[in-house]
Amino acid sequence: MVDEETPLLHEQQHKKAPTPLPWAQFTILLVLQLAEPLTSQVINPFAPQFIRDSGITHGDETRVGYYVGLMQSIFFATQAMTVLHWSRLSDHLGRKPIIMTGLFGLSLSMYSFGMSTTYWGAVLSRSLNGALNGNVGVLKSMVAEITDSTNLAQAYAYLPIAWASGQALGPAIGGYLSRPTEQFPDVFGNSEFLKEYPYFLACAVPATFSAVAWLVTYLFIHETVSHPLSLRSFIKLRTGKANLQLQNDDASQDTLVEATDDISLKKDIIENKPFPLKALLIPRVIMSAFNYACLALVDITLRSVQPVFFATPVELGGLGLPPYMIGRILSIFGILNGIIQIFFFAKVHNRFGTKRVYIFGLASALVVFASFPVINLLAKVEQEHSWFVWAAVGFQIVTSIIINFSYGCIFIYITASSPNKASLGTVNGLAQVGVSIMRTIGPATANSLFSLSIDKQHHYLGGNLVYVVLAFIACVSLIVADRLPSKAWTHDDDLSS
Repeated sequence: MVDEETPLLHEQQHKKAPTPLPWAQFTILLVLQLAEPLTSQVINPFAPQFIRDSGITHGDETRVGYYVGLMQSIFFATQAMTVLHWSRLSDHLGRKPIIMTGLFGLSLSMYSFGMSTTYWGAVLSRSLNGALNGNVGVLKSMVAEITDSTNLAQAYAYLPIAWASGQALGPAIGGYLSRPTEQFPDVFGNSEFLKEYPYFLACAVPATFSAVAWLVTYLFIHETVSHPLSLRSFIKLRTGKANLQLQNDDASQDTLVEATDDISLKKDIIENKPFPLKALLIPRVIMSAFNYACLALVDITLRSVQPVFFATPVELGGLGLPPYMIGRILSIFGILNGIIQIFFFAKVHNRFGTKRVYIFGLASALVVFASFPVINLLAKVEQEHSWFVWAAVGFQIVTSIIINFSYGCIFIYITASSPNKASLGTVNGLAQVGVSIMRTIGPATANSLFSLSIDKQHHYLGGNLVYVVLAFIACVSLIVADRLPSKAWTHDDDLSS
């Protein structure tokens, strides 16, 4: 008699149960990831005012956006020049020393930025910040290395917590603690130091956090990079079962691969050896990295234009909000983003699949870009910031959260594109180079377009040229996204795919 339930039972038996996340190390990695969004987002609320204070625009309000964009871009320009080198070093020297170097750079540069009184001094500090920081790709590599195929998606569902927290806390810190002698005269009114350096207190908070994170890394983070042979392979070599002729014990892994004819041993050696850079330039790595770059360009242009739009006077096409109010709005976004990502990303991803969620997140940017002129129009019609205006701002904030769903999806694609775990650092580094380039171009281009659009002499497309261009970029990114496979690659797939 044939048991009709046997096929189902067999399927259930072969379905691998999810491995529990290593919460101790994973939680520390999440905290460490907070350092970068905290340091990058803290300047957003006061960046326009800092530009005005520095005197670089000579009182021309339409030039503020241009200089804000340039200052934001310089971080990613220097990061683009160094991030691949840091990532490749992490494959060989280990993740831990590279992370510690990055945290040191973040801390030093933020203290330096807080004491900058000139525009070019601030630019130099941001350059140092980017050049010394290669942690983005390295931390993602560590997450992949402490997880497996059964819990990787779950881990990536939690990654937005760090960025959401940074997006919530950074603007709040920047908005509330900038120019403290004016905002809190009873507490800081007598401080000559803070009068001379009005943005130091806001910058000192993320700088000190990065310093503490450096200490936490030194004491508690476990190194994940290790390229020795496995115990099985070691025993094979020592017992002579591998048909291997070596003249000494210090033979390189390349020598081992060439010398052995044991297929399983050769596979074990290769899986524990980073691929050369040239060998990683395969279609699936390039495709995932290119999509990551497109997503980053769409996202960074939005995040760069948004605070400048909020700070620009209503009559010029903005909303005319003060720094503390901009900080509150961006903080609300960060809090909502964290909550929605934690509770809904994994469910949405499991229901609709990686590619569909990625494309839907990108498509939501079109709605966000269209909302900017609507908000300005309402502000002009209502004159005061009525509930209609705030409802439109709220709609824009909530809709922009959907874009971040795409990040969890593209991280899954990037991790899956790596030929082996030993090459994850370099693969993430390659992807981060493209992202850094886009984030270099994005803020300067977007904010320059914003300044050009609101120029009183030309007022291109009624001041809306910037939103048309950004919507076009989002459409191109959607075309590129359509080239991704419906499911992420596996190690069994052909590397040429």
